[in-house]
Amino acid sequence: MPHYIVEPVSGVSGTVRVPGDKSVSHRSLMLGSIADGVTEVSGFLESEDCLSTMKAMRALGVRIEQIGPQAVRVHGVGLRGLKPASHALDMGNSGTAMRLMTGLLSGQSFDSELIGDSSLMKRPMERAAKPLREMGARIETLEGKPPVKIKGGAALKGIRYELPVASAQVKSAVLLAGLYANTPTTVIEPAITRDHTERMLLSFGCQVDAAHGEVALTPPTSLKACTLEVPGDFSSSAFFMVAGSINPRQDAVLTISGVGVNPTRTGLLDILALMGADLRVVNHRSAGAEPVADIEVRPAQLKGIHVPEHLVPLAIDEFPVLFVAAACAQGETIVTGAEELRVKESDRIAVMAEGLKALGVTCEVLPDGIRIQGRPEGRNQQDPGAKVFSGGTVDSHGDHRIAMSFSVASLRAAAPIKILDVANVATSFPDFPGTAGAAGLHVTVHE
Repeated sequence: MPHYIVEPVSGVSGTVRVPGDKSVSHRSLMLGSIADGVTEVSGFLESEDCLSTMKAMRALGVRIEQIGPQAVRVHGVGLRGLKPASHALDMGNSGTAMRLMTGLLSGQSFDSELIGDSSLMKRPMERAAKPLREMGARIETLEGKPPVKIKGGAALKGIRYELPVASAQVKSAVLLAGLYANTPTTVIEPAITRDHTERMLLSFGCQVDAAHGEVALTPPTSLKACTLEVPGDFSSSAFFMVAGSINPRQDAVLTISGVGVNPTRTGLLDILALMGADLRVVNHRSAGAEPVADIEVRPAQLKGIHVPEHLVPLAIDEFPVLFVAAACAQGETIVTGAEELRVKESDRIAVMAEGLKALGVTCEVLPDGIRIQGRPEGRNQQDPGAKVFSGGTVDSHGDHRIAMSFSVASLRAAAPIKILDVANVATSFPDFPGTAGAAGLHVTVHE
């Protein structure tokens, strides 16, 4: 089983570009497949997760060409042109793909089955299945978990569904099923979540109205193929935002170029700003329906905060690396309202707490979050590069974001960090060690 050895380094600097946005890449394949015409996608993330979605759409009868680096061409078969797969569709490690595909397949005329790797087979699927059943879908899970079996031929009806917990994946599953419903579908959010699905549906010619926490979709007669540009993944850039913020080199600037800055994704920018980080979003531009910019990061003396709960859904994937920043901050950081972290690729609250404690950081797991004791206030103020982590061994439990987060911790470690079970980093960030190395981190892979 591969593991990382991450050596302490003197600092990070320069310019890096992160891979394409995973959420946008998944959706580009799904919607391009059911559109009329050919959809061209640039900046596509060629990670294991997105390639799982590509294989699934091909198994459903869609011709998808990889025409160059990060470039794909999707030959759409139309809204009702998908064909039954000859086998169960393996979504790999991707909960996003499985939940969205459950919605997409609920309106098909044929039966489908969704499976995944050992991690995905343990993840909850009922919160997506429940509203889909209200729409008329016939879905079975195994005690709430995969495999997900979908019976074809269901007549779907539009519903007005109030999400019990803010979740872009559940919202998207309902909207994708809504494409096949007989009346409009409305999803009501308790808090704003990422809106990539709504933006992309608009690009494909669908009528989507979003206002005041409600998203309404009118079922289309067809989707029209378009050209899509996938921006750099904000969640992948988060590791470098934190690395630049806790950088021991006080004169250095680390720039992440071409990052998607969709406002439903950028809660981490607001949280880090509250902690005193020096982050500058510059060179604003557009990648189709998604806003893009460069992010310049300078070292800063971070301070602990109680993270505002309204920002939690807007930074849900970035919390593992934020916990690293919190350990380096002065004072205590408290996160609450983050139950969602317990049902990601791992229980990210428990696994991060385990790793932080292994590296000498004091923290306490809360029912819906964590309390992290950073550096004592008033101590080492003249040494912003002071060592925070002892070095040692942490287990990522197969969670890609855990593995990459502890790689960033090496900037403030007194000794090397060994990170176990890192194969799944490839699900979201191919060649993370190479990109990290370009910034100045020293990550080596060992079998």
